Amino acid sequence: MSVHTVSGTSSAHTTTHTAPHTMRAASPAQLGAFLNLPLTTTVPKEFVHRVSVAEVFLTGWARQEDDRFLVTGQWPRVHSFFTPVDGRHDPLLAAETLRQAGMLVAHAEFGIPLGHRFLMWDLALSVDPAQLTVGAAPATIEIEVSCRDVKRRRDVVTGFRCDVVIRRDGRTAATGSSSFTSMTPSVYGRLRGERERDPRILPLTAPTAPQTVGRTSPMDVVLSPVGRPDVWQLRVDTRHPVLFEHPVDHVPGMALLEAARQAASAHLGRSCQLLAITSEFENYAELDAPCLIGIEPAPGPATPGQERLLVTCRQNDRSVFRATVTVAGPES
Repeated sequence: MSVHTVSGTSSAHTTTHTAPHTMRAASPAQLGAFLNLPLTTTVPKEFVHRVSVAEVFLTGWARQEDDRFLVTGQWPRVHSFFTPVDGRHDPLLAAETLRQAGMLVAHAEFGIPLGHRFLMWDLALSVDPAQLTVGAAPATIEIEVSCRDVKRRRDVVTGFRCDVVIRRDGRTAATGSSSFTSMTPSVYGRLRGERERDPRILPLTAPTAPQTVGRTSPMDVVLSPVGRPDVWQLRVDTRHPVLFEHPVDHVPGMALLEAARQAASAHLGRSCQLLAITSEFENYAELDAPCLIGIEPAPGPATPGQERLLVTCRQNDRSVFRATVTVAGPES
């Protein structure tokens, strides 16, 4: 499982927004200067569990039906971590967009208070590389969010599954789904105990060579060699400005997804074009014990021109994460 936390305890707004921003009253002359100029801002960063505004990829939202929402967003042409590959946006940027859309709906439309902790139990994503081409401007996207299996306790939403379709210029760039549950800070505190109040962190391990995992900077490498083929230790750098964008008491889900992608590159001996990933977060990946990442061919046949790999993460003799990664073949 992956838990996402955010500071603050105020309740989220439940009104419908299409581009939430606040403006002071302006004079007629000032307004005239902006009449034909579209103005856009990001959604409140607290709604997507981010501290840095630069890491917010959503720009607005509107309710379409009881459990269906339209979310707008923007992908930057260049990002410090979700770096383009072969002129295409990073598919894990779509995964982060999915995560943010779920958090946004949870707070802004389902009324789950800020400060509640979220558990992400799984995430699945499939992308169309042809729709990920980096253009001459940031990519404007629309995310159709459909929620189901909505669970309530005393009229308060405690969990749901969301299915998303991410469109760019009217064409589907990615589809995916994820399930979430939430809990109050007091319940989370009882569950996590000292791990939340005073998390202990293993010393930082040496990175695998960046070029072997599809990276250029050692800082972005999340695998460390252990001297065994197709096995690595998860490299946990809590100083990383994106994967550990704010203090947490466990390894975030996006870091585990990145580990799966890097393991695929290391196993195949080349930079991989990620086409799909299905993942399950089974237990907390703790910061104070080694996590071992393993990889092998996934069971079952693969589509021609594709390769499927099974990635597992174990800690203290139990499974904490598993993912099936689908990548384009070497000739694609």
